[in-house]
Amino acid sequence: MRPPYIFIFFLFLSWAATNTTSKSSGDTYVREACSVTRYQNLCIRSLSSFSQLAKKNPSIWARAGVSVTITDSKNITQFLKNLNKNKAMKGKNKLALSDCIECFLDAIDNLHKSLGVLRNLDSAKFDDQMSDVITWLSAALTDEETCLDGFQEQNDITKQVRVVLNRVSRTSYITSNALALANNLASTGLGSFIN
Repeated sequence: MRPPYIFIFFLFLSWAATNTTSKSSGDTYVREACSVTRYQNLCIRSLSSFSQLAKKNPSIWARAGVSVTITDSKNITQFLKNLNKNKAMKGKNKLALSDCIECFLDAIDNLHKSLGVLRNLDSAKFDDQMSDVITWLSAALTDEETCLDGFQEQNDITKQVRVVLNRVSRTSYITSNALALANNLASTGLGSFIN
């Protein structure tokens, strides 16, 4: 009769092999989905947790991309509001900060509209729905770029402004990736969004 620890060892090896296979197939799914995006490494990092759910479904990837963008946009909006509340910026930077907050509030509204449509895709209205989604995501990206422009036009780029620029840029990259995933869904067509 084999000692019990040998059985446990083989059980562990079996579990590890299954877990590794599952993880590597998940990595393949997210890499394949993110291959259509401009910022692929950021896409893979931000969306890897959706791999087993989304697999090869462009509709789920598009929804995941927009969901992650909403969360990131809300976080940066809160960060910007805190800067404003603490009177951390003066002069033209203060004005740029106020404009930036407005831009992000508008972007979040457009992102929510996009997600609402992506959750209710209908084969009879698919082309019109995707046209709306792409328009709203493009508008959200434009809002974020407008925020960046307000700061980049300044001669005085302080350390704090640089932090804002870096964070806003990262959010714009995530939005760009969401737009690419939505464009991929639009071009893939009707059969791709059936869960």
